[in-house]
Amino acid sequence: MSTLFTKIINGEIPGRFVWKDQDVVAFLTIAPITPGHTLVVPREEVDSWTHASPELLAKVMDVAQSIGKVQEELFDAKRVGVLMEGFEVDHLHVHVWPAYSTADFEIHNVDNNPDPAVMDATAVKLRAALRSAGHGDAVPQD
Repeated sequence: MSTLFTKIINGEIPGRFVWKDQDVVAFLTIAPITPGHTLVVPREEVDSWTHASPELLAKVMDVAQSIGKVQEELFDAKRVGVLMEGFEVDHLHVHVWPAYSTADFEIHNVDNNPDPAVMDATAVKLRAALRSAGHGDAVPQD
C-alpha cells in the first residue's frame, strides 16, 4: 500500500517540490513551523530512519543539509532545524526549517492554514536559491 508521501511523489496528490533526483525528493510541508519548512523524503518506502540503508540515509541527510544551507541564507535564519519523527506518515522523512529562536522548535506551533500564495512564492524562491547554490540538476522547474 502506498504511503501519503508516495502518492505525492507519484503526482497523485499535489506537492510544492523543491528537489527531485533519482533517490530523494523534497517538498514544502502543508503545516510549516516557519516559511520554507521542507520535507526531505526518499522515493523508496522506508518506514523509519532506523530501517534505511546507510547509503539511503546518507543521501537523505545530504539533501537535507543542502536545503538547510540554502534556507539559512535565503531566510536569514539564525539556525536551521532538522527533525525525524515519522508518527504521522509511516515513510522516512526529514523536516528542515529556518529557525530564529528556540520557539521555532516547538512542533505544536505549526501553521495549519498557510496562505497558498505565500507557499507558492516560497517554493519559487527556494527553487531559485537552490539553483543558484549549484543544485540545478535536482531542482524542478515548477
